[in-house]
Amino acid sequence: MLKMGRPAQKILLILLLIYGTASLIHFIHNAEFLSDYPGLPTSWTRIGVYFAWFGLTIVGIFGWFLANSRYHIVGLLILAIYAALGLDSLGHYILAPLSEHTVAMNSTILFEVVTATFVLIEIMRQLVRQISQRVYLKHDA
Repeated sequence: MLKMGRPAQKILLILLLIYGTASLIHFIHNAEFLSDYPGLPTSWTRIGVYFAWFGLTIVGIFGWFLANSRYHIVGLLILAIYAALGLDSLGHYILAPLSEHTVAMNSTILFEVVTATFVLIEIMRQLVRQISQRVYLKHDA
């Protein structure tokens, strides 16, 4: 059974914590200034935004626990989904151009997107390493 090594776990955990913080900051800003965000549906509520963040975060926590268990590849894939959901914040720019958002809005959106991208890059690096190790082990067997 292949698992993440300590350095890989530490790097991923640090990136996940930074991304989780960026996500929380963006969702708090989104919830507290919901009516100021251009193009968002009027049916969205402050509490709904917080519940969305909570649901998103549960996916990340679940993925982290699986990635550190015997289901590490499945966990990494779930963490990739978690990080990809952070890229969904770019959807703000489908609803309204960057110029219609405030500096604070753009900062929180882009902070979340950039940190999610770094998490995805690290996950892909680890997945490639895991898959190549499996291929190497099968080849030597």
